[in-house]
Amino acid sequence: MKTLSIVSTKLSAFLLRLIGRGGSLPGSIGLKIDSNILSKLSFSGPIILVTGTNGKTSTANMIADVLSTAGYDVISNRKGDNLKAGIVTTLLTQATLTGKVKANACVLEVDELNIRHILPAIPVTALVVNNFFRDQLDRAREMEQLIHSIENVLPEYDKELILNGNDPNVLRLALCAPKAHCTYFGIDKNQYSVASTKEASEGKFCPKCGRKLEYEYYQYSHIGSFHCSNCDFKTPSLDVCLQNIDLEKETFVYDNQTIHSPYEGMYSMYNCAAVIALAQFLHIDIKHVLYVFQHAPQPKGRNEHFKKDQKECILNLIKNPTGANEVMKVIDKDEDDKVVCIVLNDHEQDGTDVSWIYDTFFEKVCKPSTKKVVCTGTRAYDMALRIYYENYKGPIEIAESIEQAIHSSLSDSLKCYAIATYTALLPTRNAIVKEMSK
Repeated sequence: MKTLSIVSTKLSAFLLRLIGRGGSLPGSIGLKIDSNILSKLSFSGPIILVTGTNGKTSTANMIADVLSTAGYDVISNRKGDNLKAGIVTTLLTQATLTGKVKANACVLEVDELNIRHILPAIPVTALVVNNFFRDQLDRAREMEQLIHSIENVLPEYDKELILNGNDPNVLRLALCAPKAHCTYFGIDKNQYSVASTKEASEGKFCPKCGRKLEYEYYQYSHIGSFHCSNCDFKTPSLDVCLQNIDLEKETFVYDNQTIHSPYEGMYSMYNCAAVIALAQFLHIDIKHVLYVFQHAPQPKGRNEHFKKDQKECILNLIKNPTGANEVMKVIDKDEDDKVVCIVLNDHEQDGTDVSWIYDTFFEKVCKPSTKKVVCTGTRAYDMALRIYYENYKGPIEIAESIEQAIHSSLSDSLKCYAIATYTALLPTRNAIVKEMSK
């Protein structure tokens, strides 16, 4: 069964490549033939899993690059096929017919709900967890259920947990993993830290005793420095702590070095801290991390800039209130006249429940400097209504297609901020590229 599963996965992946396609179908076929195929593979070298609500793709890709730069032969699911079938596709297509994975390191981005399938099946060296926020309520349901699904597979895990020590919902995983060793990363208090927040915050209560958590400061959402008002649950001593954050220059200080983050925003600094913590755990020289930070490619659709003649557009992904609020902050900092184009879809990969738009601070873009808001996507009217409820004084347009929306957004020779949900991201990017080529 094992060999047949591997052969079928390899063959189907090959046939899909011939017609210019990829995806997780080969892994689905392999799992149909042998549902336990993952546990029958053999590995050499470290196996790193990266999960969390926001930032896991960027973090996993940077970790893979760090290992590769340090001399490892790395297998990774770079394209983000992070469900079980996608991970099976990644591993089986790079395995021998006897099941030996042909690399001495694996870095796998794993969807939060799929950790329960992957962690017990392969000999994981380290599990890196960035953060937990509400996301895709129709699929993941409430965050408590999601976290519980991971906690259930941790009691026998005896390797490394690399956890965001500023997120109480991540930190609680350590309580369920008595055999694991924990490394904590985070960010020190800085000029952007605040004493209180109105952002959507899930980390309000202690996971040990249920009493209210008290915060010394917040970085964003429920991420910050906290302690329980009743028991000993609190932000741990951080093994990797970034200091002197400068979001204008996109720099931080670590180990007395000023380091430039490859991506914008406080949340991206946490991705950097996770990468440094993983490198520290594997005893990889910091020079390899710095090289990767300096040469990290800009992920498509993640604060991606397009400019030609008088046309300028910045594209960002939004998929939940916390990530969307960070994008709102980027737009809010820009005082130039602008157009905002919002593409809201509700397909399965986006999450069919779009109520999260009411937890997003769209008022930050409903300012006089925003000369027009263009809404499109399968839930364009819902998005337009959300902007209307913010008492936005400018025109709100509804476009029937993404192409029409981008054309209208760029027709006034103003800077455009385009924000799109998951299934809308690539079509929006294609529409921007097409419009820029005219």
